[in-house]
Amino acid sequence: MSGFMITLVVSGTVLVVILASDLGRRRITTMRLIRPLIAVAVVMVLFFHTPKLDGNDLSLQLVGVGIGVILGLTAGAMLPAHRDSSGQVYTRAGVLYALFWLVMSAARVLFVYGIEHWYTADIIKFAVKYRISGPEVFSNSLVLMALATVLARTVVVMNRRRRLRITAR
Repeated sequence: MSGFMITLVVSGTVLVVILASDLGRRRITTMRLIRPLIAVAVVMVLFFHTPKLDGNDLSLQLVGVGIGVILGLTAGAMLPAHRDSSGQVYTRAGVLYALFWLVMSAARVLFVYGIEHWYTADIIKFAVKYRISGPEVFSNSLVLMALATVLARTVVVMNRRRRLRITAR
């Protein structure tokens, strides 16, 4: 499967699962928090290659994780939480949240499409110059970015739920 198709499947899966879990007013349940993590775990099993450690491969993969954490924290910040009169904790996600995830997913897909069609020679020069061993490293970086984004968003939501439950006592 091409890098473009892998990115399309990964980004599309994450986008659909996150939006289905978060859009609108949603009660924070354990299953709601776990569902996106399960989806990303399945994606990891299917598309993550053995981590590459040659040259700067690890560094590029860690950059993917770092960017993913920043994006996930940003997404989490866009999910305000509140406790209702019964003590249940809810989040509310609207159009801006959906647009953020859509743009983030589209950017990953467009980047990989560009690698394969628009700036292939430039990415090869980049890989040679910075000692990146091959396309699997870019693929791994994007999959790790998706995982880190979902994990960071989940941690933010879990923390909000915990804090709101503590203040209810």
